This record gives sequence, C-alpha cells and structure tokens, in this order.
Amino acid sequence: MERIVIALIVILLLGIPVNAEESAIDLSTLITTQNIKYQDCIKVFNTDNVTLLHLTIAAINANRFTIDEIQSDTGYIIFTAVNKQFLASISNVNTYQGMLKITPLDGNYYFQPGIISNIFKYIEINKDKKLQSI
Repeated sequence: MERIVIALIVILLLGIPVNAEESAIDLSTLITTQNIKYQDCIKVFNTDNVTLLHLTIAAINANRFTIDEIQSDTGYIIFTAVNKQFLASISNVNTYQGMLKITPLDGNYYFQPGIISNIFKYIEINKDKKLQSI
C-alpha cells in the first residue's frame, strides 16, 4: 500500500500530462480498495505483443511489484501487488497491436485501481521508446 502511494506521488510530481477526464480522478480513488469492472482490466496498445511483454515486465518492476513467474512463450506474468496476486496476459490483436489483460488470480475484483492504471500508464508513456539491452 505504501509503495503505491509513493509511486503515485512521484508520478504526480513528475508532471506527467493527463487527460481532462483523468484529472477529475482524485488520488484517493486510485488507492482506495473498490470493486473493479472486468472491462477496466483490459487494454489494447499500438505495439506488437513481444514489445508489450517487455513493457509490462518493466512496468511491474517500475511500480516495485514482485514478479512471481514469467512465461514468455505463452505471454503471461504472475505478480504480487499489495499482498494480492495478479495475472498479466498478453495476446496478439493483429500485427501492430497487442492486448494486455490484468486480472486477479483469486477472481476477486475488489482491489486498488491504481495497480492496473499505473501499469497501463507506464506502458502508454514508454511504448514508443526503443528497447535497449543492458
């Protein structure tokens, strides 16, 4: 919980531009546990599924969530955030688009929406950057 609050404060301090629609969201709504719609757990990105897998791993790591398992062949990642396990699955929509679905492993959609929105925002911001080998 403390990690999410710190991550959100850092994001806000960096001055990341947000849409007018998103600016209406209060910080407390991102960190307050609530029922999440299944549709809010799915997003299509304009990048191929391999790049999307790498960006998802980077986003999970940047938010300081714990990666428990990665299956690159099938395109899924199991990670733990705020003592709850999630499954991030990546699939192809077409050659130029990939779909990311982040769902709780226990099927209980009562959690903080900031977990998913922070990952989606990270990917959206960094999807046009070239991946580099270190």
